[in-house]
Amino acid sequence: MRTGRQIAGIFLMVPAFAMAQAGKTDSTLLAAKSRSMTQMDSLVEKQLFFSALGEKAIDNYGHAAELFTRVLQTDPNNDAAMYELAAIKKHQDNYHDAQALMEHAVTISPDNEWYWLSLAECYEKNNSLVKLEGVFDELIRINPDKSEYYFDKGKTYFLEKKYDDALKAYDLLQQMNGLDDNVLAAKQKIYLIQGKIDLAVADINRMIADNPSQMRYYLLLAEVYNSNGYSDKAFKALQDAEKIDPNNGQLHLALADIYRDKKNADGCFNELKLAFAIPDLDIDQKIKILGGYIPKFPDPNAKSCALVLSKILIETHPTDSKAFAVYGDMLYQTDDYKNAEDAYKKSIMLDGNHYEVREQLVRIELSNNEIDNAIKDGQDALSLFPNQAWMNYLVGITYVQKKQLDKGLSYLKNTISIETDDKDLLSLTYSALGDLYHGQKDDKNSDNAYQKALTYNPDNAFALNNFAYYLSIRGDDLDKAAQMAAHANELQPNTASFEDTYAWILFKQKKYADAKSWIEKAILHDKTSSAVQMEHYGDIMFYLGDTNAAVENWKKARSIGEQSPLLDRKINERKYIE
Repeated sequence: MRTGRQIAGIFLMVPAFAMAQAGKTDSTLLAAKSRSMTQMDSLVEKQLFFSALGEKAIDNYGHAAELFTRVLQTDPNNDAAMYELAAIKKHQDNYHDAQALMEHAVTISPDNEWYWLSLAECYEKNNSLVKLEGVFDELIRINPDKSEYYFDKGKTYFLEKKYDDALKAYDLLQQMNGLDDNVLAAKQKIYLIQGKIDLAVADINRMIADNPSQMRYYLLLAEVYNSNGYSDKAFKALQDAEKIDPNNGQLHLALADIYRDKKNADGCFNELKLAFAIPDLDIDQKIKILGGYIPKFPDPNAKSCALVLSKILIETHPTDSKAFAVYGDMLYQTDDYKNAEDAYKKSIMLDGNHYEVREQLVRIELSNNEIDNAIKDGQDALSLFPNQAWMNYLVGITYVQKKQLDKGLSYLKNTISIETDDKDLLSLTYSALGDLYHGQKDDKNSDNAYQKALTYNPDNAFALNNFAYYLSIRGDDLDKAAQMAAHANELQPNTASFEDTYAWILFKQKKYADAKSWIEKAILHDKTSSAVQMEHYGDIMFYLGDTNAAVENWKKARSIGEQSPLLDRKINERKYIE
């Protein structure tokens, strides 16, 4: 008969001390094994052990490991030292050596539950699943009433794809404690892998019979049915659930999924509306659903549905800043900028700690030309988030629009000092600096800024256009200016201001016929009745020899709003004047 120390062969291990002596004669080995520990040895061992524990307690793992090793050199069968040293090895992610120590420890003290648990962790980390099975056998032997060991044994079988063995382990646990959620979920995985839908359904129905008011079991039943092609049965399960709790949000989401699978868009949307109107349904889950509409936004119906659901969101969660932020996003996507702005302001009022909402607000204010509001809200944002490069840029260009160039310069320089990786932002910032320096009549810094903008993004259409235009005004490097203007028009065709720039450069190059073609494109695409374009048209027509057309267009420019002594001279003297 085996004694308590004669455990399963897969856990037997020759002690390290004996391995080290393998080259000695039998008589020497026996002498080493039979050597009795002296009283002095025992005292030294205890002192080393407790010193090692002290070092471990203060996280001095290296010294602690040295001391535990010395304990084992004094007494190779000190299982407590093995356990502690193995713990240090695991802390160092050295599960290989920890495993060897614990395999030895359990041969010395096979009834120590903590040792087996430590060894189980090693086997799990080292993916020794077959050996892990044996560990759980030992743990069940030591503590047969602890249900976790049966469950973990079943999980081990599952990882090994020994599904029938796993089911046996779970059935044993079910006999002990009944069918609970953990066992149910574990068995469901196996049944579905094996295609045993009937057994999976039977277990869920058993839980429904025992817990008829628990909605999660109806939802699980519907999910199993629906994911395996039984949508009608899934629908019936959810209808039964709806009779019990019609205000369950997850229920309506599940119904929405079934309607979606059936291509019933109206049914799906109606269920989503019901779900969104339930306050207990997590708002983050609702927001995730709304996010799913965004890729579909080229479809007007998708935009309309998302807007309706986001409106229900703020009505259901009137004190949640996230609800108004999402509502603002959906309004923005439908080009309703005024109401989007109000929604973002409401979100910030409820909780001002979401930077993205503040940035979106400032962007809308800029697009609406609300310059003072953009500056105020931008600076409020920077008081909380001073290191946000985009916000520094937005405030900077707002000051540039307001012609407060020194303030704009400060914020734009901040942007560059903060941001080092975002090439698009850096290109935009240097482009804005090019505009700013031009406004300060600092041509050298302006040109350098545009060059940097194009280094970060050679396809920055606005940098190309503005750089080209300012070069043409000065009459500098017209060939380069023409190349940049042509590229800007390739990138953004039918843009009136870009076409006007190219026309003006061609005019400066004395290519009057080509200039006429491009200025006519600009006038065709312009929606603002630009006086500058009309004046340029007149200049071009003068050099094409049509003085009457030139004067007519100069007069149109003056009637639109262009007022300058130079323009008056052109009209009065009926000739082009630099």
